Amino acid sequence: MAKRDHFASKIGFILAAAGSAIGLGAIWKFPYMAGTNGGSVFVLLFIISTLLIGLPILLAEFIIGRKGQADPVTALKKLAPGKKWHFIGLSGFFFSFIILSFYSVVGGWILSYLGRAVLFSFNNEGENYYEDLFGSIIANPVEVLIGQAVFMILTVMIVRGGIEAGIERASRIMMPALLLFFIILVIRSLTLDGAMEGVKFMFVPDWSYFNAKTILLALGQAFFSLSVGVAGMMTYASYLPKDQKLGNSAVSVSLLNIGISIMAGLVIFPAVFALGFSPNEGPGLVFIILPAIFEQLPFGEIFMLIFFILMLFATLTSSIAMLETIVSIGIKNAYDKRKRASWIYGLMIFLVGIPSALSFGVFSDVKIFGKTFFDFADFLTSSIGLPLGALLISIFAGYVLKKSATIEELNISPTWFAVWHFLVRYLAPLAIIIVFINAIISAFNG
Repeated sequence: MAKRDHFASKIGFILAAAGSAIGLGAIWKFPYMAGTNGGSVFVLLFIISTLLIGLPILLAEFIIGRKGQADPVTALKKLAPGKKWHFIGLSGFFFSFIILSFYSVVGGWILSYLGRAVLFSFNNEGENYYEDLFGSIIANPVEVLIGQAVFMILTVMIVRGGIEAGIERASRIMMPALLLFFIILVIRSLTLDGAMEGVKFMFVPDWSYFNAKTILLALGQAFFSLSVGVAGMMTYASYLPKDQKLGNSAVSVSLLNIGISIMAGLVIFPAVFALGFSPNEGPGLVFIILPAIFEQLPFGEIFMLIFFILMLFATLTSSIAMLETIVSIGIKNAYDKRKRASWIYGLMIFLVGIPSALSFGVFSDVKIFGKTFFDFADFLTSSIGLPLGALLISIFAGYVLKKSATIEELNISPTWFAVWHFLVRYLAPLAIIIVFINAIISAFNG
């Protein structure tokens, strides 16, 4: 039997964990969620939700993962023998599978844009060129399925290489490159005429949007963008040596996630207002607005090519975390089966994702609770799956796991431990239960 792999360094782990969080959740979903929910108020609520609820649960996943030193199902069986808490790991397996099935569809869209950027084939032929282009891409069954398949192959190729040689090595290259280029884009976006209206949209509160709906959506976004609730962070932490401080790593990942999310907003919203677009474009915001931004730049085609390469990097760093969770649980301790299992699960995810890929074309009229396959998969995971997993994790860490075990793993001051323990025992479960209630109401109201 092959030996269990480990991250070679603290920075490698942080970059991989941050990469899991800093993917489409931060760069694709955060801007359009903020754009359709009032901007500044959503941003504020997202930050609060991340720090007070997402961060404590992220730290709980780190504790469980490193303490168990195994896949999530096996780790939870070790920590709570004879009980059913390993259901958290099984839930993480299922919902990671569903998330990746539609997440890979968006990865395919990115590859479609990247292919056009490589060929320099963007040609703005009218006012609605980019809107029409996006609509034509996502409605083309052949293009979306090929894109989805290629994206899953790339994901499998990284995961099959293992932790140090595959995931850590890829994260060390992709994450710094992503951060650097986003800084360049933020600077350029802020120098467009009229850009300050976008800054105001992000940071000057419009309190009319402060309502239950915005609070719940911001909380759901915090779960989605931090990748908590599906045992992915638990899986990564299981490959972490005992001499690394979990608290510092969790804070670093959370702050990087918030920072990149805000930077994504500062790339998009100043340009939205400067170029006369609407901030509530929805899921197509990145694909419609950003190409228009590049038209304003010298050597814009080159910038567009680099951006979509880095967009692909960001998407891959998240997808490999989800596939790693699935593979880790699937093979248990049989690490020599990693390569074969990666291909098998990758193929299964692709097949399950086909209806989501066709949701904007062939299956556009097929609805589940009034939602397309793509939107339903997003709703099922973001509003139900992630909160369910996060609730169970917070209860397990706060009430089931021995306090001595958490103190040993955290290695922080008694004051900070008390703060974390309060948040994970009381505030996090209460907030998550409210999300559940809202999700049930939304489902029945269509």
